[in-house]
Amino acid sequence: MPFPSDLEIAQKAKMQPIGTVAKSLGIDPDSIDQYGRYKAKLPLDLIDEKKISKSKLILVTALSPTPAGEGKTTTSIGLCEGLNKVGKKAMVVLREPSLGPVFGMKGGAAGGGYAQVVPMEDINLHFTGDFSAIEKANNLLSALIDNNIQSKTRNLGIDPRTVAWKRVIDMNDRALRNIVIGLGGTGNSMPREDGFNITAASEVMAIICLALGYDDLKERLGNIFVGNSAPKDGSTCMPATSMHKAPWRCC
Repeated sequence: MPFPSDLEIAQKAKMQPIGTVAKSLGIDPDSIDQYGRYKAKLPLDLIDEKKISKSKLILVTALSPTPAGEGKTTTSIGLCEGLNKVGKKAMVVLREPSLGPVFGMKGGAAGGGYAQVVPMEDINLHFTGDFSAIEKANNLLSALIDNNIQSKTRNLGIDPRTVAWKRVIDMNDRALRNIVIGLGGTGNSMPREDGFNITAASEVMAIICLALGYDDLKERLGNIFVGNSAPKDGSTCMPATSMHKAPWRCC
């Protein structure tokens, strides 16, 4: 009898409602933000620095996967299952899969065999929609940049040649790495070179990971570097334009 595939194992798994899982961890099911029956987000107020200082962190990183697929995620999940099996209270923390690798050679990022997290299809494809939200935020700034370059009344004087901010898409599409935008006439903004990064590489993603709260999030987003203003009067020092600030920087 052939060994079942990852998908077959995932689809045959009997999942517990996420509220039941939360309760088993000592979390009030009413405090979680549910996304259906089997997924949820945890509130930030559950973070207890005192408890964290007494816990132990095992970091699984820089591990090359075997031909069978045992890499960082599978090893992390298997380790967590093993620790719980011997009576330890352990939880695995994984990064959200990116659709680019999911549809590429790498495949899904929810583990493998009997060491995987479920619902595997949901986690790999859309999960709670965070990637989509980050993509929208990133590309909103891109649209604002080009709209400002086009504007005749509120133009910040951004030099299109220095725009460092790229658009993002959660897909491996090499044809979009370097492109020219703004073609088709004067109503379609200023033609300039641009490109797409994968969503996980967006600075917005890094900021979400580092932000300590909403105020810190706003501050970090407001300090995103966009590009340089065009030089005036032969000056060698030009204002670097961010989302809401224009500090002077020497170039």
